[in-house]
Amino acid sequence: MAEIERNWDREGSWEREVIGKLALEGLREQRRARRWGIFFKLLTFAYITIVLVAFLDWRRTEALGGGKHTALVDLTGVIDAKGSASADNVTSALQSAFKDKNTQGVILRVNSPGGSPVQAGIIYDEIRRLRALYPNIPMYAVVEDICASGGYYVAAAADKIYVDKASLIGSIGVIMDQFGFVDTIHKLGVERRVFAAGDNKAFLDPFSPLVPQQVEHAKVLLKAIHEQFIEVVRKGRGARLHESPDLFSGLIWTGAESIDLGLADALGSVDYVAREVIKAENVVDFTQRENLAERFAKRFGAGAAQALGFGAVGWSPELR
Repeated sequence: MAEIERNWDREGSWEREVIGKLALEGLREQRRARRWGIFFKLLTFAYITIVLVAFLDWRRTEALGGGKHTALVDLTGVIDAKGSASADNVTSALQSAFKDKNTQGVILRVNSPGGSPVQAGIIYDEIRRLRALYPNIPMYAVVEDICASGGYYVAAAADKIYVDKASLIGSIGVIMDQFGFVDTIHKLGVERRVFAAGDNKAFLDPFSPLVPQQVEHAKVLLKAIHEQFIEVVRKGRGARLHESPDLFSGLIWTGAESIDLGLADALGSVDYVAREVIKAENVVDFTQRENLAERFAKRFGAGAAQALGFGAVGWSPELR
């Protein structure tokens, strides 16, 4: 009887082992099928993406070769070296727009509160250069929501500025702002330790008391940049500008008011300027748009540069 039971246990163990192996192999097969499924889904997605990009490029090429047109370049958001409204992106787009043989006129569509005076200055200078290089191609700035500070700095290079009656225009000034944490860290019992070579290397450090000489130096810097801004506006607008004590004070006006002040020329949208002013109703967008990989590379590069640098300045003046 005992022998029969032992034989039964051995047979049951063998069957369980076989069932276990079959189940394990089934799980492996499911994993392989799932991996292949994911692979083919990714392959399909990549294929669709490539086809879509090729189609969009073909549409753009078709538009460029489709006869006379108005070239459109967007200046959207804060003017910043790392953003979509960087000097590199905007100037590249403007160069392509002016060089195209079918371009009858260029529109810079502005929706910007301002930003870096350096980036704005680079764009302004490039517009002036392109206008001299292509004297028969007019360029107009068309403002939608806002064209303030650095945005207006750039727009001042255009032949004319068109606005909506409710657009926000102006803010011709320079600002540098930061917080002061001296009392806060004192109350928290935090000790600030700064080691620097150079008496002013910790210039306007927010965790240290203000140094009067540094404050005066900052004011001199801001005044110099403000004067550059004013000169650009006067040069761009010329006799159209109706100067007053408030004009360069940093105030902002509606589009309708800006026309009265000579900061803008007339009311008009992109379609209106293309159709009625440039006389080329077909609008082709030359705006340089970054993809996700380019944005990541630019951000990563900036971060690496800061990590290897000599210490970033804790402030910067802005046209905003």
